[in-house]
Amino acid sequence: MLELPEVEVLRRDIEREVVGRRIKEAEVRANRNAMKVVKRHGRRKDFQDLLAGAKVEKVERIGRALLLELDNGHVFVIDLGEAGLVLKTSSSEDIATHTHVVISFTIGGQIRIVDPKLTTELYVLERPEAQEMAAANGFLIDPLSHQFTWHYLSTVLDERDTPMKALLSDPEFICGLGPVYSDEVLFTAALRYDHASSKLSSQDVRRLYRSLLETLQDAVKARGASVGEHPFRDLLGAPGTYQDELKVFEKEGEACRRCRHEIVKTKFGASHTYYCPQCQS
Repeated sequence: MLELPEVEVLRRDIEREVVGRRIKEAEVRANRNAMKVVKRHGRRKDFQDLLAGAKVEKVERIGRALLLELDNGHVFVIDLGEAGLVLKTSSSEDIATHTHVVISFTIGGQIRIVDPKLTTELYVLERPEAQEMAAANGFLIDPLSHQFTWHYLSTVLDERDTPMKALLSDPEFICGLGPVYSDEVLFTAALRYDHASSKLSSQDVRRLYRSLLETLQDAVKARGASVGEHPFRDLLGAPGTYQDELKVFEKEGEACRRCRHEIVKTKFGASHTYYCPQCQS
């Protein structure tokens, strides 16, 4: 699943490359899987007609969803799910396998939605519906857009009694953190994955707060982490570089950068977590 830094990289790319462009046409590809990506719309034409002729005026992000505000009173929502990509191409470029939607602009080529796992969802809302969606976002903290203090973080942590890894990965608590960044944030904060959220000292919370902000901001600067079976690529198709900075995620057996102890991989819930048993407590 794309995590918060990768989605923020895409938001900034789309803002730079697409805002001010007018959509010539939108094509839901003629294959049986493409309609799964626009399933909220009953027919291809229903989706396509809402985009054709509209100009992109603004790009926002609500959690992991990208919202392209159009000049026709609608908002185009892109939720890339586990393995989706948004790629800007020329109209003459060959269409890659697993491309489900192609959006052509009057000037400036195309953007194409590619997803081999069919977890992407695209839909168009009227602007008031999008505003309601924003108001009911379902999470407490977006570390890349919310202004919050470590005191606030301490308060909301005190209200829960949850292992830290589970809490950081909870989309109703912090949006957009998954296995990669939850492990990295906890390592930098020197906290174990199973440390109870209600048992943090004020010093622990301050370290966590600093780690959360700095890790995600550094990841955005590095244009995300490209890891896993379907690695992230930015709007122009380039991979991120933050995978070169990862300190514990998928580093099992390697020496910890702080203490040289061996990084450990252990089962956690339905997945795994990576940590240093020497310097995370």
